[in-house]
Amino acid sequence: MNPTFHCAFGQYISDFIQEKHTLGFPYIESGRILRCFDKFCTDNFPAEPTLSAEIGNAWAVIKPTEKSVSFQNRLGPVRELAKYMNRVGKTAYVIPPELSPKTDPPYQPHIFTEEELKAFFHEADSYPVNPRSRIRHLQIPVYFRLLFCCGLRPQEARLIKLENLSLRAKNLIIPESKGHRDRMVVIPEELVGILEKYYPFLKNEFPQSEYLFPCQRFGGAAYTASWVRKSFHECWGNCHFELVAGNSPRPYDFRHTFATYRIYKWMKQGADLRSMLPYLSAYMGHSCISHTAYYIHLVPEFFSEMSGMDMNLYASLIPEVPHE
Repeated sequence: MNPTFHCAFGQYISDFIQEKHTLGFPYIESGRILRCFDKFCTDNFPAEPTLSAEIGNAWAVIKPTEKSVSFQNRLGPVRELAKYMNRVGKTAYVIPPELSPKTDPPYQPHIFTEEELKAFFHEADSYPVNPRSRIRHLQIPVYFRLLFCCGLRPQEARLIKLENLSLRAKNLIIPESKGHRDRMVVIPEELVGILEKYYPFLKNEFPQSEYLFPCQRFGGAAYTASWVRKSFHECWGNCHFELVAGNSPRPYDFRHTFATYRIYKWMKQGADLRSMLPYLSAYMGHSCISHTAYYIHLVPEFFSEMSGMDMNLYASLIPEVPHE
């Protein structure tokens, strides 16, 4: 069902989203941002007949806790909306790109060692049964293995719908997450076996739920992001690692570890990274290949046997700053 927009130019928002759908873009996350923008306009500029400079500049104020990437993502759909309105004859203010803040200092991801991975998944597999959430102890090890084995973003794994998962075909469709594109992720054989063991418990406990990881507390709806963080820190805390190199690990670091390990294996095998990186980039859902190439410079840092490698061989591939 199409949402209703309430600001004075809400029909243009609705028509713009419909155009995106007609062109084949799911426009899920961007649509959510435009719904927030509609509420912002309705609450603060109820009589403004168009997307004016006053509205655009008010929307383009970074929040105290907002990261620059999130801020830029919030401005993008509103810029596109303004361009659409101008295109169909309704004058609208396009927020200029220079209003975006400078990027945050690059975050150094934590790349899990084999010892850390073994300890973490031991704790995940040993997660205690909770009678108020009867299959949570089964969900946690499956969820975090999806992050590590498939390089998924935490939100992508948390919101997996059963209709997008095919154990027979050994693949998973990730709907629009970034870049307004769906993508297919091939699931490793061993993980398919783990999912097959989990599936009967899931259907027995939540026969009507559409999610792979439904929450009992929410009646079969998806877990929240706070569940991911809480579950991760419980398992990681039980590992009792006293010293950790770099930043404290986060759930997202399983994705970073997946990419770094994959590139490490290719480099060790002497594979042509220029040929292989586009496949990894598509698999991970990166908007451009430089986002994937960023991980090349992490390899000699985390794998001692590669520390003497000639990085000049890859200089043309490695971007200056990380992406996520």
